Amino acid sequence: MMVFSILTLQLLFTFSVVCVFTFSSVVKAAVYDNLWAYISSFIIFLVVVTALSCFKSFSRRHPWNIVGLVVVTLSLSYMVGTVASFHDTTAVVISMGTTLAITITIILFSVQTRFDFTILSGVVMILVVDLLMFGIFCTFYYSYIAQVAYGSLGALLFSLFLMVDVQLLMGLIEHRLDPEEYVNAALMIYMDIIIIFLCLLGRR
Repeated sequence: MMVFSILTLQLLFTFSVVCVFTFSSVVKAAVYDNLWAYISSFIIFLVVVTALSCFKSFSRRHPWNIVGLVVVTLSLSYMVGTVASFHDTTAVVISMGTTLAITITIILFSVQTRFDFTILSGVVMILVVDLLMFGIFCTFYYSYIAQVAYGSLGALLFSLFLMVDVQLLMGLIEHRLDPEEYVNAALMIYMDIIIIFLCLLGRR
């Protein structure tokens, strides 16, 4: 399937970058000395992902949608790699393995289950707002237990998002998904998986 092929390439690239940023002391030192690059990649990511999400004339126009997806993947990979470089190597490896296990399990389950999780979209959005409020609370009132709870709840919530997005994708495929929609479909699932990884990795 084209969407999952694109998704696989994105994840392979992103986690390869994470490994380089985690295991290479030279790269870590360069990251610490050039945090402006992180800010630049964040701005680029925000601009391009907004364009892909909000402007159909861009997200459905080949080859610009592919270019946009590549830019999003590159910028987000750099950001995730930077975040990972500030964490313990063991924690990064465990988080990657756990994310992979969660992703494969959810995709396989979502594809074969008869229950329609897409009806939970509204509930999941409400839970996102609640999680954001909890995150603000954790920022001002630091607690190790609260941080662990925040990361666990975030991973659980975006696992639900992943389940909903996979089922939405399967529904679109049944109605013959337009090839130009592959980019947005891959982007949604890719973002869910990366956020799950970041939630499991935690804040430092």
